[in-house]
Amino acid sequence: YRQKPYSTQTDLSLAYSPGVAEPCLEIEKDPQTAYDYTAKGNLVAVISNGTAVLGLGDIGALSGKPVMEGKGLLFKIYAGIDVFDIEVNEKDPEKFIQAVKAIAPTFGGINLEDIKAPECFEIENRLKEELDIPVMHDDQHGTAIISSAGLLNALEVAGKKIENVRIVVNGAGASATSCTKLYVALGARKENILMLDSKGVITSDRPNLTESKKFFATDRRDVHTLE
Repeated sequence: YRQKPYSTQTDLSLAYSPGVAEPCLEIEKDPQTAYDYTAKGNLVAVISNGTAVLGLGDIGALSGKPVMEGKGLLFKIYAGIDVFDIEVNEKDPEKFIQAVKAIAPTFGGINLEDIKAPECFEIENRLKEELDIPVMHDDQHGTAIISSAGLLNALEVAGKKIENVRIVVNGAGASATSCTKLYVALGARKENILMLDSKGVITSDRPNLTESKKFFATDRRDVHTLE
């Protein structure tokens, strides 16, 4: 998407009324042409409810706005992508999903940000299924990509193979579980991974584990802490 110069009354009459009617009618006939006639294809929504702001926790939608604005700046500087930051004052997953779906036609992509687990998993999965634009929960997948790159570089320096090393993951939230799933996809063996949460090592005999924690729960009974 490239910005067109507007310098005369004629230019403005093409950009707005009456000229704007033509692209509107084209989009009505074929919604995909919105990517040709509007900024949709270069516009991403960074959306959060402020329930899991990095290092700050559940500080609320408005308090998380500076983080969302900062993320928008990164999009613009490093990728030339325009961003609207949107703070949604809603913790209920279903209501949050419906709010995002209602505004989705504006955007070419959705970047979910700082939404707490386990709600973030349902929100992302549902939106991926129900929208026709890319949806990514950055805390999961963006973090996983960077973390995995660091791990692969460290293994290269150490002269080790990922399938042979033991990995300890200190945390079991959205970022930690997504990072660890990518490690496994890259060749790490699940039996070589120990994941910890606030109660210690996640073992398969612990009750009330979430599905994401069950996936990485170890069958070992001889270890409960790192000591």
